[in-house]
Amino acid sequence: MSPLKPPQPVAPPKPPQPMPPGQAGPRPPAAPGSGAAAPSAGDGPAGGAGGGAPVARQADTGPAWRAVDTQAPEAGNRTAAGGPALAGPPAAPFADRPAGPAAGVPDAARPQPDTQPPLDLLAQLTNTPAPPETPMRTAARRVKIWGSLAALLVVGLVVVQAVRPLPDPKTVLTAQETHTFDGAGPSLPWPTEGQAVVDVNGLGRMGAFGEMKPLPIGSVAKVMTTYLVLKGHPLEKGAKGPSLPVDQKAEDDYTQGRKEKESVVEVKKGQQISQREALEAVMLPSANNVARLLARWDAGSEEAFIEKMNATAKELGMTNTTYTDASGLKETTVSTAEDQVKLAKKAMADEVFREIAKMTNYTATTTSGTGSPGDPTTRTQYNFNKLVPMFGVVGIKTGSTTKAGGNLLFAAEKKVGTTTQLIVGAVFGQHKPNIIETATEHSKQLILAAGKELTERTVVKKGQVVGAIDDGLGGRTPVVATADMAVVGWPAAAVQLKLTDGGKKLPHAAKAGTEVGLLTAGSGQGEVKVPVALQQNLVEPSFTAKLTRLG
Repeated sequence: MSPLKPPQPVAPPKPPQPMPPGQAGPRPPAAPGSGAAAPSAGDGPAGGAGGGAPVARQADTGPAWRAVDTQAPEAGNRTAAGGPALAGPPAAPFADRPAGPAAGVPDAARPQPDTQPPLDLLAQLTNTPAPPETPMRTAARRVKIWGSLAALLVVGLVVVQAVRPLPDPKTVLTAQETHTFDGAGPSLPWPTEGQAVVDVNGLGRMGAFGEMKPLPIGSVAKVMTTYLVLKGHPLEKGAKGPSLPVDQKAEDDYTQGRKEKESVVEVKKGQQISQREALEAVMLPSANNVARLLARWDAGSEEAFIEKMNATAKELGMTNTTYTDASGLKETTVSTAEDQVKLAKKAMADEVFREIAKMTNYTATTTSGTGSPGDPTTRTQYNFNKLVPMFGVVGIKTGSTTKAGGNLLFAAEKKVGTTTQLIVGAVFGQHKPNIIETATEHSKQLILAAGKELTERTVVKKGQVVGAIDDGLGGRTPVVATADMAVVGWPAAAVQLKLTDGGKKLPHAAKAGTEVGLLTAGSGQGEVKVPVALQQNLVEPSFTAKLTRLG
């Protein structure tokens, strides 16, 4: 075995040169097939603590990963076979590990940390770039968006439709609405002059005669006077009402009117007359002076009262009527038979008016009682309408002047079948002597003839389906009449049927047989009513009906 050669002196390592950041240092050359030798890391030439014999160096045959450093030659402790660790320069950091800041590089040139907010940094890290836009992707995205919106809309619509309040049920007439009586029309004995009208309250006009042009009506004007006083100062049936003080003008009107042969009743200043007695004086003996007294009491002046008369006439559709005084004495107070029939039907609806109009006489408290029957001073004052109470006549007012001729506005009741009908009519402009008797006779003949023309006819049988309850969502439940319905008319007359709820709120659900409305024919005093009831159970609309409703 050969003796070991003495160790060769090893040159001290050169210090590493600083490199710019990011630039790798030079890699030391290595012999092919072997690792590069490195000086020992020991304290002395021989690697011992205090020096010693030289030790032979063993070739480095370590793995190749030691040569991947890009900053400095490989360094680290190496040991020869059986020898101490060899000293060498410090190992450079691996290229895949972060290096500290390079020495000698200014702060401004060093990399600066990202100062963005954490959420923005997270968004940059997690957001992935959108794929390139294509027609197919655009269409798919739109379908997805609009499909979602449509689904939300459908869900919302279902909820809204399900919880919306149900519409109010309504009655619907399904039976024949108009019933016409057989025949060519009524035959009535009309006067040969003037104008006349016959009407059946609630059923319509039976006929008319003459040209309906305005003409003086005399004391028929007092119907409006009485109607307005009762409208402004209603009375209970049989009550006398408040007292009116008789003023000087009322007494003067009596004195002057008696001289001029007007219709007046004796009164004196300072007397008290009840409202009821004053109205009786106006309607029965047709007292002009008391009519003017009532006008002043009601409106403060005759002029103000006349304004009320004309305003009311307009409200009632009395288009050919003009009032210029409360008594009708003036020839400028004009109207027609047609207009006054409109007023008469309205006035006769007042119970107190009707009660006064059908009186034959009353007892006056203001008169001295010295005169004979018919005198303004007598205690018992009579109705100038001589038809009361014959032939079913229940009023209402006479009127006559030289210019107006004889006039009578009348009302008569006629029993027809199970009903009582009110015949209302007028005969105006009769100038044949005696003018008032002529008007009265023509009126009587018309009343009798009209009564004969009235007949009753059954138009609906008990149990007959006459209509339905419409729930507002397409559902209908039939209703039937609970009794026979008989209507009144005359030849060629048309009667209208109506189905109403009778003023009650209709239910959404009810059992069969429940009364839910009224079948009505006509109006006013001649009105006929029959209750209607459900033919079968009334049920609420189905869930499907609620969802599909449009209104």
